[in-house]
Amino acid sequence: MSTKSNKKKSNWSKYVTENSDALDLDIGVFTWSDPVKIAKSLKKSADRDRKTMAFKSAMSMLCFYINRAGSNLSKERLKILNQAKIELRILFKK
Repeated sequence: MSTKSNKKKSNWSKYVTENSDALDLDIGVFTWSDPVKIAKSLKKSADRDRKTMAFKSAMSMLCFYINRAGSNLSKERLKILNQAKIELRILFKK
């Protein structure tokens, strides 16, 4: 891939992360150290914005963040975010 193509993709994901109204997230939610708090915040945002598909919206945003961060996530941060996935399933009874 060319550098221009890579930059365009990078800019797209940055734009989505910063400007998407898919969920109105709390500032810094993905940097918090408590997976339960992360899950509750995502659930609150998803319930407010997407009544019918709240679980899918919350899980998608969490997975999007994890996938975009990729190898830049520390093992500890990845563990916390994966635990937040489990907590989301518990909160949504999935």
